[in-house]
Amino acid sequence: MTHAVSSDALRWREPTPDALDALEQRLAGLIAAYDGQGDHRSGTEVDHASAQWLVNVAGRLGVEAALEPFGLDRVDPLASYLRIGDRRIGGVPLFDAAFTGSDGLCGRLGRLGSDAEIAVVESEPFTLGEPRKEQSTAVAAARQSRHQAVVVLTRGSRPGLFLINALSFAKPSGPPMLQISGAETAWLHQQAEAGAPATLVTQAQRTATHAFNVTVRIAGRDPTLPPLVVMTSRSGWWQCASERGGGLACWLEAMRVLAAARPLRDCLFVACSGHELGFIGIDAYLATRPDLIRRAHCWIQLGANIGAPRQPNLVHASDDAAEQWAVAAMAREGLAVGTTARRQSVPRGEAGAVHRGGGRYVALVCGTELFHHAADRWPDAVDVALVARYARAFASGILQLSERRE
Repeated sequence: MTHAVSSDALRWREPTPDALDALEQRLAGLIAAYDGQGDHRSGTEVDHASAQWLVNVAGRLGVEAALEPFGLDRVDPLASYLRIGDRRIGGVPLFDAAFTGSDGLCGRLGRLGSDAEIAVVESEPFTLGEPRKEQSTAVAAARQSRHQAVVVLTRGSRPGLFLINALSFAKPSGPPMLQISGAETAWLHQQAEAGAPATLVTQAQRTATHAFNVTVRIAGRDPTLPPLVVMTSRSGWWQCASERGGGLACWLEAMRVLAAARPLRDCLFVACSGHELGFIGIDAYLATRPDLIRRAHCWIQLGANIGAPRQPNLVHASDDAAEQWAVAAMAREGLAVGTTARRQSVPRGEAGAVHRGGGRYVALVCGTELFHHAADRWPDAVDVALVARYARAFASGILQLSERRE
């Protein structure tokens, strides 16, 4: 799953349709370039090149961005498959479970909780209002089970391979677990009911390397005021054009607007790698800024799937005033809030660290039919006009927030 990135993929791509306004053209160019870089897994060559690309884009906005490295043991999958009889089905290992050797593990297939050596379970599909649902129920139970290995049939809006984030990447646990396309569900359940003999292989190697957070500070006119922090994620499975591209485009547009305005308070920007690996990038960022969670005036997370076509949104805020700010900012662009999260519930992604640390925050996330699926590609997975509306809403709203003294 590691791919080289070509120099062409790092160039600014300027779309040509006359129907696009200037902002839409800028955002479309950014997302197309991001998509063209390749598989954005943390710590890979693509991830490193994409970080430098963000630095270059910030430079064109007149902003100096920095690369902040943090260490990780990158997982590089080797042989990953399930063999039953003369049929071999490829898959991807869970990155926070055990791995096998090249010979794999042999045994009978069976249901979770049976005496079979290899259990067959299904993940839960992504839903907007239930963070980490795909990790719950059967997958979590299988991780704690006595089975020697587990096949995870991944579920989503269509049959396919919808990869699961490695939330326990820093402390892997459980037996080897192989993710397989949900297109195989009916056949594999039949094989499990029959107790078919199988071989499961999740061979992988760990490579000591690093990834980068991309950071920016736009100096305010009054540096004594608590800073505003604007964050997004920049790594993930596959090209993730909608999942990560929309948030990055909005992040850069807010940066452009604030750099031109010179706000009252300092504004800090961070785009984190390590998102799919238990959010280790935000942990590294906070480790060098231990007082920032509570010191910041507010954290704004531009989360997943912003601009996915025909999808609802969710605003997750720490308090009523922060939520009202987000609702008003979106309303100015005609964007209705689909759902507001229950107060004190833990938000998705990197904002979870801010929540646990007692900080003030607003997090935006949108729905998707392609969560962690290889089909999340530019241009089909992105409504660039919708991304532009979110970008205008949050850029102007963040500028307004940066000018408040209270």
